[in-house]
Amino acid sequence: MGYCKAPCVFLLCLFISFCLPRQLLADEVDKNLTAQLFIDASEQSSRPIPQTLFGIFFEEINHAGAGGLWAELVSNRGFEAGGANIPSNIDPWSIIGDESSIIVSTDRSSCFERNKVALKMEVLCNTDGTHICPSGGVGIYNPGFWGMNIEQGKSYKIVFYVRSTGAIDISVSFTSSDGLQTLSSTNIKASASDVSNWTKMEVLLEAKETNHNSRLQLTTSKNGVVWFDQVSAMPLDTYKGHGFRNELAEMLADIKPRFIRFPGGCFVEGEWLRNAFRWKASVGPWEERPGHFGDVWMYWTDDGLGYFEFLQLAEDLGALPIWVFNNGISHNDQVDTSSVLPFVQEALDGIEFARGDASSTWGSVRAAMGHPEPFDLKYVAIGNEDCGKKNYRGNYLKFYDAIKRTYPDIKIITNCDGSSLPLDHPTDLYDFHVYTSANNLFSMSHKFDRTTRQGPKAFVSEYAVTGKDAGTGSLLAALAEAAFLIGLEKNSDVVHMASYAPLFVNSNDRRWNPDAIVFNSFQVYGTPSYWVQRFFTESSGATLLNATLQKDSSNSLVASAITWKNSEDGQTYIRIKVVNFGSNSVNLQISVDGLDPNSVKLSGSTKTTLTSANLMDENSFKEPKKVAPNQTLLEDAQEMSALLRPHSFTSFDLLKESVSLRITEDDSSLVSSI
Repeated sequence: MGYCKAPCVFLLCLFISFCLPRQLLADEVDKNLTAQLFIDASEQSSRPIPQTLFGIFFEEINHAGAGGLWAELVSNRGFEAGGANIPSNIDPWSIIGDESSIIVSTDRSSCFERNKVALKMEVLCNTDGTHICPSGGVGIYNPGFWGMNIEQGKSYKIVFYVRSTGAIDISVSFTSSDGLQTLSSTNIKASASDVSNWTKMEVLLEAKETNHNSRLQLTTSKNGVVWFDQVSAMPLDTYKGHGFRNELAEMLADIKPRFIRFPGGCFVEGEWLRNAFRWKASVGPWEERPGHFGDVWMYWTDDGLGYFEFLQLAEDLGALPIWVFNNGISHNDQVDTSSVLPFVQEALDGIEFARGDASSTWGSVRAAMGHPEPFDLKYVAIGNEDCGKKNYRGNYLKFYDAIKRTYPDIKIITNCDGSSLPLDHPTDLYDFHVYTSANNLFSMSHKFDRTTRQGPKAFVSEYAVTGKDAGTGSLLAALAEAAFLIGLEKNSDVVHMASYAPLFVNSNDRRWNPDAIVFNSFQVYGTPSYWVQRFFTESSGATLLNATLQKDSSNSLVASAITWKNSEDGQTYIRIKVVNFGSNSVNLQISVDGLDPNSVKLSGSTKTTLTSANLMDENSFKEPKKVAPNQTLLEDAQEMSALLRPHSFTSFDLLKESVSLRITEDDSSLVSSI
């Protein structure tokens, strides 16, 4: 590390070799473009970044929740997906046995008032007599969401409701997809009197083998009529014991989100209001939830992942919940402002559910679900992408006035963009969504430079590169997004929140490309866009330093600098982030003004780079980290420059630590290497 005589200026001596031969690198430096990054680290030029700047947005799309984050293994567990009318489709349930041995149908005999459909199974064969059941019995099976991941040594809780006209002897099993391999099995026997009325059964199955494409079977060889309803299979081992699939929730935790916006998105609106997500139908005992058909993304959800679970997830992640609710508007119909008050009351009830005392009407429902203490709900969004629709402004004002009257501390988010023109209605934050090409999003790193600093703040709740530039998650898309986020970070006096969209995709049901996290029944990986978000995990609540680029003819660079404190080791770091969006290497000169050179050393400092051989490179189950950050320790501190590779995102974390250094005028350099 070198020290220069210019007063109050500390030149960071970073010469990054990127594993190239030293002579080759030296020969190439002269051919590269050059730029200078000036950082003012003085307190008077720095400012705090909002604690809430970067978070996540969860929408029920791509089977992100049902068959994803929510660990329930059974699809259509209550046989309601085929609709309320009978007979109905029981898909994806299937029948084991032929028509001479078993007849399966649906009726409306369930004990649950909000989901009356149950499955009726007439068993025509027996263990003896003239019509003997086939080996293994007859019954039904559920393949889950494109196969259940059953792992050796792990335990699974099976719950179902049953009634019968006689005694029962039911085998509950996990098997391979063809039913030939039994992974775990147990038998449930009960007398006719025990199951003459609906009875809840619970068993634990411990898997003896692993199969990533398994199914759950309910079979019998006993003649009679049996009804089933609300069949559930959940792994015992879930994230913090709250029902979330471990490896997916851990991917979220690693982003260190400061907020989670939920449950949509278009999922909140619905194509028609009758199919919009309604929070009251998603709370209480899971067996009593009616579920609904999400007609925007075209699949059924049992709503096991409901309003309560979203609030719980936010708490588990240490994130603030941001609840998006329907304001009486869908994609195709809307409630007139004169008739919207019931929707307003539903929103007020939802806030009471989250924040109310355990003795309040809706707070008591939350308490009965196991959470007597209120959740930390401070933000709500009135609708999603509804600005410009006929009744939005009128409806919005009804919601705004009622919420502020009852909960004056809650921050309200409008759907209308206030980044360019003043809004014509009151709000605390305005929503901003952008899906565009890589070049456009890169240029939007300056989008908020000229936005007014007065009035409501921006919530960039949905952003991503889409279309041919993105593929299913490319390096090109990620680099443009990185530049955009640097722009948001530098404008965090007016942008208070930002989140990528969509968050999850089940690879078996891609409704949208690209997405941050890709999974199937047993595998998961982050796209390059996910890894970009990991570069910003320390930005929320950090201190923004004034960073200015001086470039030659190239406009391919975007850079920022922050100071942040590592909560694990208590050390303070300067983090410099630079996107090189161009096809040429750039020799970057970096200097920091207003920083005592005694306060920084290279020992313990790191460089992290995201790049790949080709701009359109993507990750996959086969190569989950083909495009992923590579972190190395800083070394070879000389030449006061950093060589930035083409099409790369680079971060330098410089350990800010008091060290005892004796500096004299004839010191030509101070070098520290690891």
